[in-house]
Amino acid sequence: MDFTVEPEFQAKLAWMRDFVKNECEPIDLLFPHHGDPYDTKNATARAVIAPLQEQVKAQGLWACHLDPHLGGKGYGQMKLAYMNEIIGRSYWAPTIFGTAAPDTGNAEILAMFGTPDQKARYLQPLLDGDIVSTFSMTEPQAGADPKEFVCKATREGDEWVLDGYKWFSSNARYASFLIVMAVTDPDAPPHSRMSMLVVPAETPGIEIVRNVGVIGDDLDNESQGIHGYMHYNKVRVPLDAMLGGPGEGFKVAQARLGGGRVHHAMRTVGRCQRAFEMMQERVVSRRTAGKLLADHQFVQGMIADTAIEIEQFRLLVLKTAWVIDNEPHGAARTLIAMCKVQMAKIYHDVVQRAIQIHGSYGVTNETVLAAMWMGLPSLALADGPTEVHKVQVAKAFTRNAKPSEGLFPSEHIPTRLAAAREKYADILSKAPALEAAE
Repeated sequence: MDFTVEPEFQAKLAWMRDFVKNECEPIDLLFPHHGDPYDTKNATARAVIAPLQEQVKAQGLWACHLDPHLGGKGYGQMKLAYMNEIIGRSYWAPTIFGTAAPDTGNAEILAMFGTPDQKARYLQPLLDGDIVSTFSMTEPQAGADPKEFVCKATREGDEWVLDGYKWFSSNARYASFLIVMAVTDPDAPPHSRMSMLVVPAETPGIEIVRNVGVIGDDLDNESQGIHGYMHYNKVRVPLDAMLGGPGEGFKVAQARLGGGRVHHAMRTVGRCQRAFEMMQERVVSRRTAGKLLADHQFVQGMIADTAIEIEQFRLLVLKTAWVIDNEPHGAARTLIAMCKVQMAKIYHDVVQRAIQIHGSYGVTNETVLAAMWMGLPSLALADGPTEVHKVQVAKAFTRNAKPSEGLFPSEHIPTRLAAAREKYADILSKAPALEAAE
């Protein structure tokens, strides 16, 4: 495996590092709320970021997750991983680089399964950054388990009629359209029950029961919540609103998740690196018990563990990206799940150490560490709970494992020793003569 990239792309990455630090990170401070990057009607914020987006486009770095026929660079997952490592350092950077979720995944769905009319109406404005979208899949009683979904779409004449509730439909309050997974054939096998529909936000019957906030949002200020608790109250859309065929909703959903998980993982690397840089600065700046923090063994242990764990995780993600780029489709499935599992753990451990090293300062809202910490629980749930991916990893490794043939394990030393003695019995029987000859 070769993780190197050509010097021209290295130069692009160097430009990105400087740009994200000096241009994107200040925007995080000016517009810090969760929904700010998705509120296309905030004229002030858009006026600030528009020139930055033009700089990104001038560098040929806009929406690089897309294939060339959609205006992207066709970089492949490994180059995208290097880019996302940098983009992950800033909350606004994905929007400024045209790679904000869930819009990236929704764009891929529309590109693969959308009709020409849908692409003209939704895909191009989405790629241009003029609108945002929602992926409306999870349900209040089911979470992310599609086998438990009950929100349905029933065919009536030349229309589909959506009826039911959805949960945590991120950015619904800002979205121009929603991609909704609904049960269209309740009697089909679990993964063939559902279909995917694209629904314009202005369609009658779309009701936001409430905008749900997350950890760190003001409990008394619903305007901060961006995750819609949705009621699709007999929402009517034409038959051609379906993305893919009937019963292919699960297939369509999976088409958008693999690359996205790698992107999330590498952005997590970038956030961890930023926290680690803060740790390093802190330990050579502050003293306790008569010496620098950096001279205390407990602190040295934190620094060493953090450096090693970030490097291990980074290499896992790069390997995953390389496999996606170079091996047949599906070859990276287990590696993607491994990235998803480790992502939340490494983020937790690194940020917790960074907070601890900063002392009381680390728990204030005067550094980015508090916001990082509050984002941790969501990271462990996004794109499927960590536990689901652990099960997938375990099954991948045990599926082809073979049971021991006898009473004892295959590594049973007495059994193996007896076999070795039998294998070399002729030579062993001549041992006294051989020793005498020496």
